Amino acid sequence: MIYLDNAATTFPKPEEVYQAMDKANRELSINAGRGSYRLAREASKLISDTKQQLRDIVYADISASVVFAPSITIALNQVIQGLELNRGDVVYVSPYEHNAVARTIHLVEKQKGIVIKFLPLNEQTLEVDLDRMRYEFAKDKPRAVICIHVSNVTGYILPVKEIFEAAKEYEAITVLDTAQSLGLIPVDSKSIDADIISFAGHKTLYGPFGIGGFINVTGISLNECIVGGTGSDSLNLDMPAGSEAKYESASKNIVAIAGLNAALKKIDQSMLLKKEQELTDYLIKGLEKLDGIKLYLPTSSEKHVGIVSFNLEGYSAEDLGTILDEDFDIAVRTGYHCAPWIHEYLKDSSSLGTVRIGLGQFNNISDIDNLINALEDL
Repeated sequence: MIYLDNAATTFPKPEEVYQAMDKANRELSINAGRGSYRLAREASKLISDTKQQLRDIVYADISASVVFAPSITIALNQVIQGLELNRGDVVYVSPYEHNAVARTIHLVEKQKGIVIKFLPLNEQTLEVDLDRMRYEFAKDKPRAVICIHVSNVTGYILPVKEIFEAAKEYEAITVLDTAQSLGLIPVDSKSIDADIISFAGHKTLYGPFGIGGFINVTGISLNECIVGGTGSDSLNLDMPAGSEAKYESASKNIVAIAGLNAALKKIDQSMLLKKEQELTDYLIKGLEKLDGIKLYLPTSSEKHVGIVSFNLEGYSAEDLGTILDEDFDIAVRTGYHCAPWIHEYLKDSSSLGTVRIGLGQFNNISDIDNLINALEDL
């Protein structure tokens, strides 16, 4: 199989990740934080070390809390539902948001009566219109701005530094979704004015499923929305005080954390970015040579990496994906990609969404040549 669905999850993982998870499953699969014995202390140290690696990768201070969750979706629920928002507060999101943000902020809209506004796009380039955005901020002041870093539909790299810098003029809370970027594109929490950075272990970090979370860079106060056992202060029905334990109920997935720890030690951001940029450029050039292909791309290659969406005339996205799978053993993603808002701009309803290519470190030129040849046959 030629696997081109790395935007959904990177696959395979580095061998070191598999080895670390196997070792943890066999030798360290105990309940960290629930005992004072040696193995429990070793598991707690592994968790602490992994959190420090995450601080390091976003250049955060030791004071930044790192909260683990079973996925970035759950982490974003904890963040967005935990924000102190009141009726009438204006929250800006980009039209590129994944349902991890879109559905969560919609729930908060229904519950609290907040106002959701989109960061404006230039409909020709499909890029954030920063001048119009600044005008909208001045007209309707943001209480919070929540933004994906890289679109999981088009691969567009949003100008989060400029977006958050403008938001901070109004003291807005800034939340960044790095599901498609952390480990691939440099994320400097200080230079981009991000208060909270959410992450997914199983995507561009090349870790396993079952581990995600958020880094509370500036110590924004959040209300807890998931509660339960923490292994400490057990007679108290309130969650423990503290910037991490308050949000980390239930037993931690030590096996997944071990895999993420190994992935963070292995990752080479500059190498991965260079390779994905080269593969992305090669893929786009190959697709542009084919008749009947419609590409959904930002205008500048510097604002794009790793993900390419397209359609082929005469086929729905789903039908084309099925043919590529059954006749050519090529795995792609089709449809609306859990991103409900951006497709109005892409105008892809007649194709029922797009065919999405998600590139990764284990892809090569031959994989792309095989895809191009398959599309040429069709």
